[in-house]
Amino acid sequence: MTLNSILAQKNMTRYRLAKVTGLPNATISDICSGKARIEKCSADTLYKIARALDVSMEELIREQMEAVPEHRASFDVFKSNICHQVKDQGDLDFIIQTLESGIIRKYASQGWYAESLYLLAMVDYLSRENGLPLCTDYDDLRQTKLKKPLYPFSVIIADAIVGDSKHTKNSMDNAIPEFARFNIVESEVRNVV
Repeated sequence: MTLNSILAQKNMTRYRLAKVTGLPNATISDICSGKARIEKCSADTLYKIARALDVSMEELIREQMEAVPEHRASFDVFKSNICHQVKDQGDLDFIIQTLESGIIRKYASQGWYAESLYLLAMVDYLSRENGLPLCTDYDDLRQTKLKKPLYPFSVIIADAIVGDSKHTKNSMDNAIPEFARFNIVESEVRNVV
């Protein structure tokens, strides 16, 4: 919940919150307008606001702390990180953690479709490998795919060096079906070092 929504829920104005907390009106205004980030406020400021609104300090900053990071790594780095995560956690723990976190939907709502669909493909692939049913929460995303095939960087480089498209064609033919459905060319998710 944002500070603005908590204020509305409590029928309290910014001015009244400033008076009750003893904080400058400008501070409250900056937080509410987004000029100042509430998760960057001092513990003292958070405590005063939380106490005045009768909410926990965690509740004040939860939404900002759970937001998808603004930094976007290259897609190949992202894929590598996910494959390592699967290796480290194991199939079932990865599936559970990914589905419980809601990160697939968060990436999609942020417009990070390649990452969202890659994670969904990984969950679907691991579910098939382990004889598990698919999570139906993402059936709408399963109806979509990327406009252009997304090939591994190494395949693109190989074709550029040789001057033809035999590597991209071969990699598409050998792609894991759950990934290929989304126009993501992925043939190996297990052999990571």
